[in-house]
Amino acid sequence: MLEIQKWYNARMSAFLTVVFIHLLAVASPGPDFAIVVKQSVTQPRPIVLWTVLGVALGILVHVAYSLLGIGFIISQSIVLFTTIKLIGAAYLLLIGWKALTAKKSHQSLTSGDAPRRPMSAWKAVKVGFLCNALNPKATLFFLALFTQVISPTTPIAVQLFYGLYMSFATFVWFSMLGSVLTMQIIRRHIDAFHLWAERAMGAVLIIMGLKVALATRR
Repeated sequence: MLEIQKWYNARMSAFLTVVFIHLLAVASPGPDFAIVVKQSVTQPRPIVLWTVLGVALGILVHVAYSLLGIGFIISQSIVLFTTIKLIGAAYLLLIGWKALTAKKSHQSLTSGDAPRRPMSAWKAVKVGFLCNALNPKATLFFLALFTQVISPTTPIAVQLFYGLYMSFATFVWFSMLGSVLTMQIIRRHIDAFHLWAERAMGAVLIIMGLKVALATRR
């Protein structure tokens, strides 16, 4: 009975550590935060939630290669890390540039009308997924988490549970953010300057893309 209690305490302590570290990471402004805000400014709520789902699925990519040990190989290979870094930076720069150069071409969202050409659910998932999966900072975060915080002796099933939890928690967090930003009372304020808000988020994404491009392994 004592051994079971010790095992439970150790597992619970590790899980709470993962919860706390992930909460700090997901709550801090980054590409995922920027893309959700950008979508919330320009798209109806269902599309925002599809984008959030894409972000959450991107988390599972990092979890998968961390469990397989591929994350360590990526972090140690200058060529692989640089390739992923540049692809991720280019993607952020692309969507940032599109938002920065956006033209006023959609209707008021507070009236219940969707944009004239709203993004499809599939494209929204893809936008969120690529934003997260191609972020080299996320690669290094999950590598550090699965090598320095989570013990190598932790059963794979438990590590997988941690990964699924982080994906789910990410979905919940950004769904809450998107839901708040797409509330009618918020929309009424956004509609007055949504084009400039979209351009501002485009500028933020470009800055983040440049930061990703200049990122180094630590």
